[in-house]
Amino acid sequence: MRRLVRTVLGDIPPGDLGVTFMHEHLIIDSPTVAETMEHIHLPSVDEAVAELTLCSGAGVSSVVDAMPAGSGRDINRLALASKRSNVHIIASTGMHTPKYYDRVPWAKTDSVEDLADRFIADIETGIDRFDYRGAIVDRTSHRAGIIKLATSTEETAGWDHRLFLAGAQAAAHTGAPILTHCEGGIGADRQLSLIDDVGVAPSRVAMSHTDKVADRRYHLDLLSSGVNLEYDQALRQRESADGGTAGLLRDMIEAGYLGQLMLGTDGARRSLWSSLGGEPGLAWLASGFRDAMRRVGIGETEQHALFVENPRRFLRLGARDVSSVA
Repeated sequence: MRRLVRTVLGDIPPGDLGVTFMHEHLIIDSPTVAETMEHIHLPSVDEAVAELTLCSGAGVSSVVDAMPAGSGRDINRLALASKRSNVHIIASTGMHTPKYYDRVPWAKTDSVEDLADRFIADIETGIDRFDYRGAIVDRTSHRAGIIKLATSTEETAGWDHRLFLAGAQAAAHTGAPILTHCEGGIGADRQLSLIDDVGVAPSRVAMSHTDKVADRRYHLDLLSSGVNLEYDQALRQRESADGGTAGLLRDMIEAGYLGQLMLGTDGARRSLWSSLGGEPGLAWLASGFRDAMRRVGIGETEQHALFVENPRRFLRLGARDVSSVA
């Protein structure tokens, strides 16, 4: 079977991805976000294109947009941003933490099978232009290429287990990889237990935000399981990145885990976007942070693996190394 990466504008060979940011937020727009999370409200295609253009100028070719179903995703705006910026965008299906779904009844009432069906349809058929917040479902031609799953610091009424069961069923059916949200960087060990319980191979999972936790043993234990880690806190560290995410990367690479590490910005905050007057800008990950990595001894070969080789391997559809789903 030929392995492909599914972007919002169609399938591409993995070799076309180039430098890839693995956890971005380009469009976030819902009534809940607009009213209660103004600092991450990102409704504008023009602004997304402006920031993506800066990233492209720094050598970035592809980004994963990590906003999943019903939480503020807008697939038509993502597709337009990709077309205008000439940057590949991989959209997410799946679901986020409960705080995004106070006005989305199905998020609380859908069965595991119903959720899995939504996720599978997003990947195989097309994402609803209303993002499942309208009176009807009207699927576009734009499809998701990754499944986003999230856990909170405390499980909410079985939310986590139901979500991971549905995500596992969708991954088994489609061969799509899974990207997880670790609230505050913690809880990845509990996610490992969930992954094992629902039968997903750790190699098809990338856990986000864990570089919020400095404890090296935490990271070594996770990586030893075979799971991938996506580090995305460097923009918030800037001048201290050498001793933060860059130093953590160096230590994990020296421990032999280069092939399981990837990078993103998690740059949802308006205060981080250069195009909105913030700093340092999403493009800094491909420019200033490269300098930080060099200062701690991470060379060009290792950086190529982090930005290009590892995402290219991970994002392929059809790599169904998934055991039977519980």
